[in-house]
Amino acid sequence: MRKSWLPAYLALGTVWGCSFIFIELGLEFLTPFGVTFIRCALGAITLLIILRIRNAKLPKGKSVWRKLWVVAMLLNVVPGVLFAFAQQYITSVLAGIINATTPLMTLIFILVLFREEKLKPEQVYGLLIGALGVMTVIGVWKELGDNQLIGVIALLLAVSCYGASYPYSTRNVVPLGLKPESLATGQLIMATITLLPLFLINGFSSQNPRLESIIAMLCLGVFGSGFAYIWNFYITAAAGSAIASTVTYLTPVVAVVIGWLYLGEDVFWNEIAGALIVILGALISQGRLNRMIGNK
Repeated sequence: MRKSWLPAYLALGTVWGCSFIFIELGLEFLTPFGVTFIRCALGAITLLIILRIRNAKLPKGKSVWRKLWVVAMLLNVVPGVLFAFAQQYITSVLAGIINATTPLMTLIFILVLFREEKLKPEQVYGLLIGALGVMTVIGVWKELGDNQLIGVIALLLAVSCYGASYPYSTRNVVPLGLKPESLATGQLIMATITLLPLFLINGFSSQNPRLESIIAMLCLGVFGSGFAYIWNFYITAAAGSAIASTVTYLTPVVAVVIGWLYLGEDVFWNEIAGALIVILGALISQGRLNRMIGNK
């Protein structure tokens, strides 16, 4: 089982790690609504083609589509707009690092709203350590530098949506037993329909996009929102929501490297240290650190 989902896990972490620079480039000619709509629309088109090739069908039933709409709101619409909005005020490096708090947000929603399990001491310790990591990343003892507080707040709200999406999908969508590509396609169709009015009202910020920016949006849509959500549903079904959410451990590494090499963004010691503390908190909260030590 581990071998079966590991390639998809690595591919998903890499693609989502690159998505922050794709968003940065897309914002050169699109608004946050435009970036989110285009990535969802391209992702939906990509998945519809895959469905046709595999001779698969879209989900049926109003209740199924209502559940997919909820997932679309939690994974695409709200966080997509918030991330694009935030990256007008923060660096792609910081966006990638804060995205790594997703496992902690997932645990909070599991414990507070979904009541999947009782609160354990290590989970409390992990959440507290994770909170310390977030404060370290932000650098609460100093100014935010090139980053602005409004962007940080938007990011944390976006990641909260991600955190709610994993346990919701595990409880309400995965048990449907439908193929991952069918679920992902339905999810992106609902997201595209929801975002269309916003895109028509305020989708473009410039009429003269660079070729580089257009290619970035194509990659963001086809891979970041197309293939990525097939992988996401597959990993959630095969390994569970807790493991699936840890894919965000890979994204800050990719985001930091790409942001530094391509955009020339500064990387500060507190961002690296904070990212490591966040990951440590997530490992402790999920009991992984104890298992790793026990195996040794």
